[in-house]
Amino acid sequence: MYKAIRNLALAGYCSISMLAITQSSNVTLPQDKGPDKINVSTYSPDLQKGYKVFTEKCSKCHTIARPINTTMTRVEWERYVKRMMHKPNSGINDSQGKTIFEFLAYDQENRKDKNPSAFFKSLSDEEIEKLKAQQH
Repeated sequence: MYKAIRNLALAGYCSISMLAITQSSNVTLPQDKGPDKINVSTYSPDLQKGYKVFTEKCSKCHTIARPINTTMTRVEWERYVKRMMHKPNSGINDSQGKTIFEFLAYDQENRKDKNPSAFFKSLSDEEIEKLKAQQH
């Protein structure tokens, strides 16, 4: 019994440590400095639920401001969500990934596309690496 409890505690500690390492090693992007909430009161109930899944899952690895302040095409959002689903410890299953994508695609089309100059274009991996080098 003691061994099982110790193993559970150790697993929990390792998960928390890995999360802290993942978050602390992230570079700060311009998008991270923007608003970290969206007023979704006019969105449909399904999209409001999608916003909740999005904020719960995506905030595990980076600021929620990052995707809120990033603009991408529908195809780019789809690719990005799939990429995030495959990150270690994302905890995003297929159903949640679809929900997150549907929320982000809708938000892009109905909030960001109406005022694109208020948002940042997504950065390439090379641009992110350059920022990391500058910040370390």
